[in-house]
Amino acid sequence: MKIILTHEVTGLGAAGDVVDVKDGYARNYLVPRGFAIRWTKGGEKDVAQIRRARKIHEIATIEQATEIKAKLEAVKVRLAVRSGDAGRLFGSVTPADIASAIKAAGGPDVDKRRVELGSPIKTLGGHQVSVRLHPEVAAKLGVEVVAA
Repeated sequence: MKIILTHEVTGLGAAGDVVDVKDGYARNYLVPRGFAIRWTKGGEKDVAQIRRARKIHEIATIEQATEIKAKLEAVKVRLAVRSGDAGRLFGSVTPADIASAIKAAGGPDVDKRRVELGSPIKTLGGHQVSVRLHPEVAAKLGVEVVAA
């Protein structure tokens, strides 16, 4: 099935790309979650609009990405969350929590979809998080999770 991506999907493409995927993947996952719309001839107008919006928010060059990477890696991110007696969290730390903590710590504005967690953060302490700024540039960020 041919679809138009409305959001960046890791391993598939960026917003505005027209891709071919299996019918079930599109019907059951991408379209219901709003990551894609079905391709039509009239949808080509939407592609141009999505690409224009993507260019505004996109980090265009590797030089820009490396500058933002340096700023990100210089920021000390502390995240205060509720936890139990043994240091286990009530729930987990989400990429949105990390993105807002980076902004609160004085770092650059980061889209939550660019924050990649290796595994869910469910304990107190220091954790490594990757922020994908450009297809070729990713920043490694240390996040300290403390009890609130």
